[in-house]
Amino acid sequence: MRRVVFNQKGGVGKSTITCNLAAISARQGRRTLVVDLDPQGNSTQYLLGAAGDALEATLAGFFDQTLNFKLSPRATAEFVVATPFAGLHLMPSHPQLEELQGKLESRYKIYKLRDALDELADDYDCIWIDTPPALNFFTRSALIAADACLIPFDCDEFSRRALYALLENVAEIRGDHNRDLAVEGIVVNQFQPRASLPQKVVQELVDEGLPVLQPYLSASVRIKESHAQAMPMIHLDPRHKLTQEFVALHDALARTYGA
Repeated sequence: MRRVVFNQKGGVGKSTITCNLAAISARQGRRTLVVDLDPQGNSTQYLLGAAGDALEATLAGFFDQTLNFKLSPRATAEFVVATPFAGLHLMPSHPQLEELQGKLESRYKIYKLRDALDELADDYDCIWIDTPPALNFFTRSALIAADACLIPFDCDEFSRRALYALLENVAEIRGDHNRDLAVEGIVVNQFQPRASLPQKVVQELVDEGLPVLQPYLSASVRIKESHAQAMPMIHLDPRHKLTQEFVALHDALARTYGA
């Protein structure tokens, strides 16, 4: 199962959701891969900490390789690194991805990620793809390569307005490139149940019939500690309320849509 976590709006928790759900998959015994397509590399830093700054093999190298014909190209598996967490691997990001984007788009390398993940299909039970906060080459590559899309939503009116355009963009990718792509649902993040505005905004999405997933993910300062320590919540604090919400969300997705 390949899932892409996507929203064109920044700061909605894409990397946090990607890494925590992936960490739970691995903790439950699934061979799990995270693909970090965001040049900012938040997922890479989250899973590797300072070690993420000194990597030789990254997605920048993988994509650069597609631009230059080589008689003996490096295998896709050589761009995968282990994380400190059992069963969890990573295709790390690199700032150079930003520079490569224009060349990749002009040379129409939009299917290369899908081909690469096809190569790795027998090695992993589930793949989680983190994306930049933009509908660009890397995001489109991810949507083409994925089976399903999760959309983080941070209970903000601006996010709600952007949501409709986002759903249209996903539908366009599905129609033109990936007819099997499903929108699994909207992941409500940073939810504050005692505040009236988040409740109102989320309830309006539900009333409109949009696929809002349960449970909602609570706002918590603990997640910032998780980032700082480069340790997903399932490892940092397994009994925390937010950890249990992540587990419940992961298990609901696994039951309904597969691992």
